[in-house]
Amino acid sequence: MGKLCCGSVVVLILIIAGMLYKFVVQGDVIINADTRVAIQLDPNERDLVLSEMRVFLDSVRQIVKGISDDDMMLVAAGAKRSGRSAQLEVPGALISKLPLSFKKLGFDTHARFDELALDAEQFGDRGQTLSQLSDLMNNCISCHSAFGFDIAQKR
Repeated sequence: MGKLCCGSVVVLILIIAGMLYKFVVQGDVIINADTRVAIQLDPNERDLVLSEMRVFLDSVRQIVKGISDDDMMLVAAGAKRSGRSAQLEVPGALISKLPLSFKKLGFDTHARFDELALDAEQFGDRGQTLSQLSDLMNNCISCHSAFGFDIAQKR
Protein backbone atom coordinates (compact mmCIF):
# COMPACT_ATOMS: atom_id res chain seq x y z
CA MET A 1 0.00 0.00 0.00
CA GLY A 2 2.85 2.40 0.86
CA LYS A 3 4.63 1.94 -2.48
CA LEU A 4 1.38 2.45 -4.40
CA CYS A 5 0.66 5.65 -2.47
CA CYS A 6 4.20 6.93 -3.00
CA GLY A 7 4.01 6.15 -6.71
CA SER A 8 0.70 7.96 -6.99
CA VAL A 9 2.17 11.01 -5.29
CA VAL A 10 5.13 11.01 -7.71
CA VAL A 11 2.80 10.75 -10.70
CA LEU A 12 0.64 13.56 -9.33
CA ILE A 13 3.70 15.76 -8.76
CA LEU A 14 4.86 15.13 -12.33
CA ILE A 15 1.44 16.04 -13.70
CA ILE A 16 1.34 19.24 -11.65
CA ALA A 17 4.90 20.13 -12.71
CA GLY A 18 3.97 19.58 -16.35
CA MET A 19 0.89 21.76 -16.02
CA LEU A 20 2.88 24.49 -14.27
CA TYR A 21 5.46 24.40 -17.05
CA LYS A 22 2.76 24.59 -19.72
CA PHE A 23 0.70 27.34 -18.12
CA VAL A 24 3.35 29.41 -16.34
CA VAL A 25 6.51 29.03 -18.40
CA GLN A 26 5.73 27.88 -21.94
CA GLY A 27 2.26 29.23 -22.66
CA ASP A 28 0.39 28.31 -25.86
CA VAL A 29 2.99 29.03 -28.52
CA ILE A 30 4.51 27.90 -31.80
CA ILE A 31 7.55 29.22 -33.67
CA ASN A 32 6.73 31.23 -36.81
CA ALA A 33 8.70 31.02 -40.05
CA ASP A 34 10.25 34.41 -39.15
CA THR A 35 11.55 32.78 -35.91
CA ARG A 36 9.31 34.84 -33.65
CA VAL A 37 7.27 33.05 -31.02
CA ALA A 38 3.64 32.99 -32.14
CA ILE A 39 1.38 33.12 -29.11
CA GLN A 40 -1.86 31.27 -29.84
CA LEU A 41 -4.93 33.22 -28.69
CA ASP A 42 -8.60 33.26 -29.45
CA PRO A 43 -9.79 36.36 -31.38
CA ASN A 44 -11.06 38.21 -28.28
CA GLU A 45 -7.81 37.59 -26.38
CA ARG A 46 -5.74 38.75 -29.35
CA ASP A 47 -7.87 41.90 -29.62
CA LEU A 48 -7.38 42.59 -25.90
CA VAL A 49 -3.57 42.29 -26.13
CA LEU A 50 -3.38 44.42 -29.27
CA SER A 51 -5.67 46.99 -27.66
CA GLU A 52 -3.33 47.16 -24.66
CA MET A 53 -0.42 47.76 -27.02
CA ARG A 54 -2.32 50.61 -28.68
CA VAL A 55 -2.81 52.13 -25.21
CA PHE A 56 0.97 51.82 -24.70
CA LEU A 57 1.50 53.68 -27.97
CA ASP A 58 -0.99 56.39 -27.03
CA SER A 59 0.72 56.71 -23.64
CA VAL A 60 4.05 57.22 -25.41
CA ARG A 61 2.42 59.88 -27.63
CA GLN A 62 1.10 61.69 -24.56
CA ILE A 63 4.49 61.44 -22.81
CA VAL A 64 6.25 62.92 -25.85
CA LYS A 65 3.65 65.71 -26.05
CA GLY A 66 4.10 66.44 -22.35
CA ILE A 67 7.89 66.59 -22.70
CA SER A 68 7.56 68.84 -25.75
CA ASP A 69 5.17 71.19 -23.92
CA ASP A 70 7.17 71.01 -20.67
CA ASP A 71 4.04 69.66 -18.98
CA MET A 72 5.26 66.92 -16.67
CA MET A 73 1.77 66.33 -15.25
CA LEU A 74 0.66 65.37 -18.77
CA VAL A 75 3.69 63.05 -18.95
CA ALA A 76 2.72 61.44 -15.63
CA ALA A 77 -0.93 61.05 -16.64
CA GLY A 78 0.03 59.40 -19.91
CA ALA A 79 2.45 57.02 -18.23
CA LYS A 80 0.01 56.04 -15.48
CA ARG A 81 -2.51 54.80 -18.06
CA SER A 82 -0.09 52.02 -18.95
CA GLY A 83 1.24 51.29 -15.48
CA ARG A 84 0.71 48.24 -13.33
CA SER A 85 -2.96 49.01 -12.75
CA ALA A 86 -3.61 48.18 -16.42
CA GLN A 87 -2.48 44.59 -15.73
CA LEU A 88 -5.48 44.01 -13.49
CA GLU A 89 -7.78 43.90 -16.52
CA VAL A 90 -6.07 40.84 -18.06
CA PRO A 91 -8.03 37.60 -17.50
CA GLY A 92 -6.23 34.66 -15.91
CA ALA A 93 -7.10 32.38 -18.85
CA LEU A 94 -5.20 34.72 -21.16
CA ILE A 95 -2.22 34.97 -18.82
CA SER A 96 -1.87 31.18 -18.83
CA LYS A 97 -1.41 31.22 -22.62
CA LEU A 98 1.46 33.71 -22.49
CA PRO A 99 5.02 32.41 -22.23
CA LEU A 100 6.99 33.44 -19.14
CA SER A 101 9.40 35.59 -21.17
CA PHE A 102 6.46 37.60 -22.57
CA LYS A 103 4.94 37.99 -19.09
CA LYS A 104 8.25 39.21 -17.65
CA LEU A 105 8.63 41.74 -20.44
CA GLY A 106 5.04 42.89 -19.98
CA PHE A 107 5.34 43.25 -16.20
CA ASP A 108 8.60 45.16 -16.64
CA THR A 109 7.01 47.48 -19.21
CA HIS A 110 4.09 48.30 -16.89
CA ALA A 111 6.55 48.92 -14.05
CA ARG A 112 8.64 51.24 -16.24
CA PHE A 113 5.55 53.30 -17.10
CA ASP A 114 4.80 53.65 -13.36
CA GLU A 115 8.40 54.62 -12.61
CA LEU A 116 8.39 57.20 -15.40
CA ALA A 117 5.12 58.67 -14.07
CA LEU A 118 6.43 58.89 -10.52
CA ASP A 119 9.73 60.47 -11.56
CA ALA A 120 7.96 62.97 -13.84
CA GLU A 121 5.76 64.06 -10.94
CA GLN A 122 8.54 64.17 -8.36
CA PHE A 123 11.49 65.51 -10.36
CA GLY A 124 10.08 67.04 -13.56
CA ASP A 125 13.38 66.41 -15.34
CA ARG A 126 12.68 66.23 -19.08
CA GLY A 127 16.10 64.73 -19.85
CA GLN A 128 15.61 61.95 -17.34
CA THR A 129 12.11 61.32 -18.69
CA LEU A 130 13.42 61.05 -22.25
CA SER A 131 16.05 58.59 -21.09
CA GLN A 132 13.42 56.51 -19.27
CA LEU A 133 11.18 56.61 -22.33
CA SER A 134 14.04 55.40 -24.52
CA ASP A 135 14.66 52.47 -22.17
CA LEU A 136 10.95 51.69 -22.09
CA MET A 137 10.79 51.71 -25.90
CA ASN A 138 13.53 49.06 -25.91
CA ASN A 139 10.99 46.77 -24.23
CA CYS A 140 8.51 47.46 -27.03
CA ILE A 141 11.11 46.72 -29.69
CA SER A 142 12.20 43.54 -27.90
CA CYS A 143 8.62 42.34 -27.63
CA HIS A 144 7.71 43.01 -31.25
CA SER A 145 10.96 41.39 -32.39
CA ALA A 146 10.41 38.24 -30.33
CA PHE A 147 6.63 37.68 -30.37
CA GLY A 148 3.60 37.68 -32.60
CA PHE A 149 -0.01 36.65 -32.11
CA ASP A 150 -1.92 34.04 -34.07
CA ILE A 151 -5.51 32.98 -33.82
CA ALA A 152 -5.50 29.56 -32.19
CA GLN A 153 -6.83 26.78 -34.38
CA LYS A 154 -9.77 24.82 -33.01
CA ARG A 155 -8.48 21.64 -31.40
